[in-house]
Amino acid sequence: MAPTYRAKDGLLAKVNFPLYTVQMLTGRHILVGGGGGSSKTGVANGFEVFELSHDGKKFIAEEVIRHETGPCVVMNCSTHSDTKHSYLVAGQESHCQLYHVRNVVLNENENIETINGEQPNLRHRKNSKAIPKEIVANNKQMKKLTFILQASDSIQTDYNKEEPLQRVVRISKNGKIMATVVRISKNGKIMATGGADGIVRLWKFPAMEHLIDLKAHTKEIDDLDFSLHDNYLVSIAKDGQAIIWDFLRGKEVRKLLWSQPEGSKFLYKRCRFGPIEEEKGQSALYMLTNPLGLARKQNSYLQRWFPHEGTLNKAVAIDESLAAIAVRDDGRFVAVGTMFSGSVQLYIAFSLQKVLHISGAHSMFVTGLEFLPVSNKHTVTSVAEAAVVSISVDNQICIHSLPYRTTVPTWIAISVIVLTLFLTFLLCAYLGI
Repeated sequence: MAPTYRAKDGLLAKVNFPLYTVQMLTGRHILVGGGGGSSKTGVANGFEVFELSHDGKKFIAEEVIRHETGPCVVMNCSTHSDTKHSYLVAGQESHCQLYHVRNVVLNENENIETINGEQPNLRHRKNSKAIPKEIVANNKQMKKLTFILQASDSIQTDYNKEEPLQRVVRISKNGKIMATVVRISKNGKIMATGGADGIVRLWKFPAMEHLIDLKAHTKEIDDLDFSLHDNYLVSIAKDGQAIIWDFLRGKEVRKLLWSQPEGSKFLYKRCRFGPIEEEKGQSALYMLTNPLGLARKQNSYLQRWFPHEGTLNKAVAIDESLAAIAVRDDGRFVAVGTMFSGSVQLYIAFSLQKVLHISGAHSMFVTGLEFLPVSNKHTVTSVAEAAVVSISVDNQICIHSLPYRTTVPTWIAISVIVLTLFLTFLLCAYLGI
């Protein structure tokens, strides 16, 4: 049984709309999105950005901006930053909306309106004492980092006849491979979308120009993800299929098949690539599978696949339907969120050993998970071995951290072994053995 930690973690913030998507905007800024939809319920639609910090005892989330999206609920999103630009793409009904994200450092007495004119959908944060020390200017005047979201192109990405809906959007991670294929994308990035019509569509990013349709699924797409180290894209859908694509060539590489328990049927729910910590330059694929129909009383599974061979490497049974997954940027940890109990579990990636279980983290199902990154020097994860943010339709943003596990220093272990051998030798000599 894995240990359970609740102290010093838990609720970070609560917003006034259901949450469906979460992304890291910077190493210490988290973006969440959701809403109540187009019906006149009085529930807003949009994004909120929070700045994360740690006061030595607990994590703190301070609201930075809130951007409302009118009648369009935000169901999914993805972010991308390079040395010059930051972007946000968001699924809003049947369309994908591109936003340019502008970073702005303000003095304590400034706000967005004073430097950028009117921003009708944008609300900036109130002054707070929780501003990290690293953004205090040399003249000791407090500075604060905020963001301006500027709406750009909007493209239709799903053409389902009954109810078109973009369900997922992802941006490719590996620029080196893409940069060699000028005819596809000069800036080295591809965006993939999937929706209710079951077609995976590839687009130039950030140009938002259509490239190709990948047609293999017969039902709506549930999830997509790009591999970090190669030209793989994985898609899963409600037809039960999981397909690895070579997205440079627009070709299917293989379907992922596994021996399911007799008399049962499982559907893939979520998929995420992650680097293999013990093998640099290689990727593993982590999948969530839930039982369907008569098999619902059976366990669900967290699976670890090797995509190059299409082989299932490891699997761990979980006694509840699964709803969300995240892999940390260094490939060391995997987090999953459950459907009915709103629980969050943390696993060591290479062994799928559970090291953290937060029962009832949310009052409803977990809709999104995001690790605080460790590759970014401005992150706040140094206070814990790992930390993951979770969201839910209960409107809550929570954080769950894995404390550093105590280990015995090598020199102490060696000293104990030597001392034990020495005492054993003395005992044997005394007994004449």
